[in-house]
This record gives sequence, C-alpha cells and structure tokens, in this order.
Amino acid sequence: MYANATFGRRLRQGRLGRRSGSGLLLVPLDHAVGTGPLRAGGDLDALVGRLAEHGADGVVVHKGAAHRIRPARFHDLSLIVQLNASTGMAADPDAKYPVATVEEALRLGADAVSVHVNAASRTEAAQIAHLAAVAEECDRWSLPLLAMMYVRGPAVRDGRAPELVAHAVAVAAELGADLVKTALPDDPVASARIIAGAAVPVLAAGGAPEPDPDAVLGRMAAAMRAGAAGVAVGRLVFTAADPAAMLRRLAAVVHDRTPAVAR
Repeated sequence: MYANATFGRRLRQGRLGRRSGSGLLLVPLDHAVGTGPLRAGGDLDALVGRLAEHGADGVVVHKGAAHRIRPARFHDLSLIVQLNASTGMAADPDAKYPVATVEEALRLGADAVSVHVNAASRTEAAQIAHLAAVAEECDRWSLPLLAMMYVRGPAVRDGRAPELVAHAVAVAAELGADLVKTALPDDPVASARIIAGAAVPVLAAGGAPEPDPDAVLGRMAAAMRAGAAGVAVGRLVFTAADPAAMLRRLAAVVHDRTPAVAR
C-alpha cells in the first residue's frame, strides 16, 4: 500500500486483507474458461460459500461466474474479477486476450481485478500492453490490480528460474500492479531474495495439483517462510474430495503460519 493511493484504493486494499497481520489466501476459480468445468455437477455458489466459511480471503472469477454467486457470500470474502483468458483448445494456449473490463468489474462490485501475463510467450507484447492499459484504468477508478505473472514460451526451459521470475515480478510492479502472483522457485533462498527485492507484495501460486497434496502445501509453507504476502491456490482446493478440509489446511499455513503437516 502506497501513501499516495486514493481513499477508494486503500479501502478496497483493506477489504482484500481483512485479517490484520495475516497472510492473504486467495482461491482462483477462473479455470473453467481454460480447462473446462471446475467440478463435475458442481455448484459454484455452494463452493464459494464453503470457501468463505473455511478461511478464504477472496476468490478470482470471470464476470459470468460472478452472477452465479449470491452477493451475501461476499460479506467476508473479496471478489476479484479476471479480465483476460484463453482456452486449452487454442493453437497457442499461452496467448491471453481481454474478456472483461475494469468498468464491468466495478459494476459487479469487485474489490480488485486480475490480469494474467505469460512473459516470453509469442504474444507477450499484447499481454504486457493489456496489463499496462488495465493499470491505467485501475488508477482512474481506484481499483487494486493483481498481476498473475508467469514465464512461459517456446524458448523457456525453466519458468521458475530465479532470474526470470524476478524479472516477471518487476514487470508487473513497474507497470502498476498492487499485488503479484507468480510461480516461485523451488529454492527457498532464491524465493526470499525475489520477495525481498519486489516493489509490491508477492503471492505464491499453487500450480497444478499433484498426487501428493502435501507437496503443494509444503511449497506454500516454504513461500510463507520466505516472506510471501500470501498464496493463490485454486486447483488444489476445488479438485479436492473435500475442498473445505483442504482449505482449512491452507488457512493454517497462511493465516496461522504453521508448518504444513503431512496427513
């Protein structure tokens, strides 16, 4: 949070982090555009209700999905609207294109917006230009901006390489993001350096679910120890047999800052 932020922006930033002194726990639920339905036969409103009850601070959804969630769910939960997307069916799934605007997010009552950028992709230029344009709109309307920054492209061998992740985080901060979500390196020392050198708070991305969820929980605990402002974990939660139970385990790591315990 910056001293020169407008009152409205400070107000909305405060809604994102309602738990004073605690890490931020976001659950992205914007995956349906990219990979298909979140859960077979799933009820998005009921899922969001369970997330709100068991420790989530906010959810990230697309504009159409927001209409399927009862407003009461957001009494103690932040709404973040995703502004760009792509599908796994595309010739280039790393390409991202605008699907919503800051104005639409405001009409929905959003507390923040998010933009996904795949640095090093074939369409990097368009994605970074979109991020910059959204940042300008967020300045105009006093809305916080979450940048989801990944290093993905035909020439990228390791998207978690510390120098590449640090560069991607810097791009987001330089162009006006308030928060950055990224896939941190496996090396906790490298992660700590990236986080310490970042101009804005960094959230650790959960990534794809693994056969052993304890591995993801362990990475999130390591990120919190390295100084991350929080985590943004979606697939580990909504693909779990019991999303509420998985979220409680994440909340213990993020809010209580306790080590992840294998089960």
